[in-house]
Amino acid sequence: MWYNSFWKSRDRFSLDQLRYLTDQLTKTQIVNEVNKDFVIEALRLIAELIIYGDQHDPSFFEFFMEKQVMGEFVRILKLSRTVSVPLQLLQTVSIMVQNLKSEHAIYYMFSNEHVNYLITYSFDFRNEELLSYYISFLRAISGKLNRNTVSLLVRTHDDEVVSFPLYVEAIRFAFHEEKMVRNAVRAVTLNVYHVGDDSLNRYITREPHTDYFSNLVSFLRKQSMDLSRLVSTALTNPGPDSTSTVVDAVDEIEDNLYYLNDVVSAGIPDVGRIITDSILMVLIFPILLPSMKIVVDKDIQSGVVTSLYLLCCILRIVKIKDLANTIAAALCYPSEAFAKSSGGNFNGHTSDHDFTSEYQVSDNDNLTKRDTIHSMVDVPRSSSSSGYQTEGVLIPKDSSSSNLSLREVLLAYVTKGDDIHVLGSLGMLATLLQTKELDESMLDVLGILPQRKQHKKLLLQALVGEGSDEEQLFSTRSSLTRDGIGSVLDVYHEKIKEQYGVSFQSSDVGISPEVHRFQVIDALANLFCRSNVSAATLWDGGWLVRQLFPYSESEFNSHHLQLLKVSYKNCSSALVEEVNGIWPDFLIPVLCDEWRKCKRAMESSSPRKEPDCMLGLQRKFSSEDSIPHRSSLAAGERMHELVKVFVLQHQLQLFTLGRALPEQPPINPPGDLPTNCRAHTSGIAASGPKAGTEVCIVNAVRCRICFERGKERHLCFIAMSLGVSGWIILAEELPLKTSYGVIRAVAPLAGCDPRIDDDHSTWLHLWIRSSSLPFLDPAKFNGYGKMKRKGLVDGRWTLAFRDEESCKSALSMIAEEINFLSDEVHRRLRPLLNLETATDPSSSPADDTPLYKTLQNPL
Repeated sequence: MWYNSFWKSRDRFSLDQLRYLTDQLTKTQIVNEVNKDFVIEALRLIAELIIYGDQHDPSFFEFFMEKQVMGEFVRILKLSRTVSVPLQLLQTVSIMVQNLKSEHAIYYMFSNEHVNYLITYSFDFRNEELLSYYISFLRAISGKLNRNTVSLLVRTHDDEVVSFPLYVEAIRFAFHEEKMVRNAVRAVTLNVYHVGDDSLNRYITREPHTDYFSNLVSFLRKQSMDLSRLVSTALTNPGPDSTSTVVDAVDEIEDNLYYLNDVVSAGIPDVGRIITDSILMVLIFPILLPSMKIVVDKDIQSGVVTSLYLLCCILRIVKIKDLANTIAAALCYPSEAFAKSSGGNFNGHTSDHDFTSEYQVSDNDNLTKRDTIHSMVDVPRSSSSSGYQTEGVLIPKDSSSSNLSLREVLLAYVTKGDDIHVLGSLGMLATLLQTKELDESMLDVLGILPQRKQHKKLLLQALVGEGSDEEQLFSTRSSLTRDGIGSVLDVYHEKIKEQYGVSFQSSDVGISPEVHRFQVIDALANLFCRSNVSAATLWDGGWLVRQLFPYSESEFNSHHLQLLKVSYKNCSSALVEEVNGIWPDFLIPVLCDEWRKCKRAMESSSPRKEPDCMLGLQRKFSSEDSIPHRSSLAAGERMHELVKVFVLQHQLQLFTLGRALPEQPPINPPGDLPTNCRAHTSGIAASGPKAGTEVCIVNAVRCRICFERGKERHLCFIAMSLGVSGWIILAEELPLKTSYGVIRAVAPLAGCDPRIDDDHSTWLHLWIRSSSLPFLDPAKFNGYGKMKRKGLVDGRWTLAFRDEESCKSALSMIAEEINFLSDEVHRRLRPLLNLETATDPSSSPADDTPLYKTLQNPL
């Protein structure tokens, strides 16, 4: 009878309804399959009524307190034998906590230990839905924490917190396999950290609760090892799937680092130190730094690449001054220092069996400070032991690196490493340069203190009378005072020795920062002369140059300038060869576009940060796609790459000459068309010919072609150029309009490679390339990737003429129009290739000056 009476007509939002529901719950002595639906519905309706009363009628919650309904909830939970009731109960309490606005109501909810009982209740978390509701319940409670409410959820002794179930139970799931669960736990912990209660903060930073922070870094270590394996796979077998997997793994790692930074930013005393020590002793010293080696071993260097990327992420995301400066100071040591820091007890084997389950990281792998120091012994030195590859960059066999500091190893990557090592090293230097937490004296030790910061420091010294010679203020080769540098560096060297057990003598001790700076400049100058490094990576090097010394060439010596001049001359010659290549009609548009992009990249506040770029995946995926070498698409990619390199080299030359970069490249405007221009006599507009339009065919040569098997067509052949564009046109003669035809097919003139058949002197073979470069159009980029995987191929036309003379006439027409097109491109590029007039096109050489003479002495 009571069950049926539940559904009797009654005002839904009334105190009577609440009273009735509460009475029915009180009478419930067992919860089973028979009455579970009633209990679930009663719990849901009570939540609705309490929230309604909180906003409209205080008597609702007064009744809730008077009848101790929270106690009834706990009693119902104890009686329940089904999973659905605990689900609804957790949801009911969560909804009430989230939506109650009255502080008085929240205080009551948190009092009497009812909430703590629910937090510590032994739910069956094998049910994923129940776990999801439980975690949401914890998150709802944490959202109401402040200095007043937290006292209702903790247990104290002598005014010290001795128990906090909400925090302890939440971090049990910190490493759960479900990302949503981990994110919810992080939200709970951050809400706890931001309460700002001193006693609670001391509780969090006491053993064993500090193990949570160590476990976070241990979990990060496991993810780092997994990332190295994924990167190795992606570099070996490039493709969209492997790249996507790496990007997902990177996102996870960066999320963890941002969380660590959020934890530090909460301002709890000692947490920053605990996290710093853990990151250094669990991840950086035993794994990341030892992987930065130079060895004579040709293999995919995923360990180095991953280490450099992770170091950049840590410096960029985790804003801890001691951490940044310790990493910078560690770069003064050789990698062997971290292998020998434990007295030579390396066993060369690190197993990550302790990371088989996220739960185990929290429950069974708690790292105390002693444990983390010991973990430095277990440095992975081969991919077989840990999955983290530590082999280094490939250099000539006569290059010994046993005594090279990590700083010098970074520069060796720049001068001798392959493209991904150069990119990683430049990324590391750029990240150090942009790390605000890094002391300026550390930048000077590394040789990357920007000129403007040098001048600012010297100016301050001169103003307070610290400088011995005021003239040094204006000397671009002056460094910070030796005492100022040594004091900061010595502090961190001492910390590395005493606190982290690295007693190896730094190989950079006693060397002037001026020497280090010269080494950086020398490495960058040599980088720009390398032909086996991608243009995108060279652009990153150009950005670094502009950041280090924005006041022109003052720190390049004569040898560097000569290297840059020779490199620029070689690049200019290669660009001129492209004028006679497959894509001369796109050379100027691409050059203008890349000029703007390069200028913007050089003047941007930061270089690229995309993980697929720095990890080398983008470059590898592009270069490994199966594109035939003879393909015009492959030639277009090579032309595009060459233009990007040339633009950088040219802008560097202007930079070393102390000239400002113009917004547009200095090229000549379009010139006058020749009097016998076939495009004009044929009536072709400036936009070019289009299929289906009429064209004058006075200059055409008749031919035959089969576009489909067995369907030969009689058409008129015309080759024509208009400025830097050119086309091959096949038109069908109009029977009622003499000397005119309708265009049936259009193909690019450039790259057609005309050739008369060896066996049939009346046949003319033409190579037909694409009319555009798809990878230059961002809107077509995704489609471009698919096109390449399908094997985009060029077309071929074979034209049959009436006689041998007609065939030769068509060949001559093509050669003449290609010459017109090439000459126009040559003419327009001439001022760009003459640096004396590069910023003043009006003073360029006469148009009849051969381009090769301009290149003989471009400087």
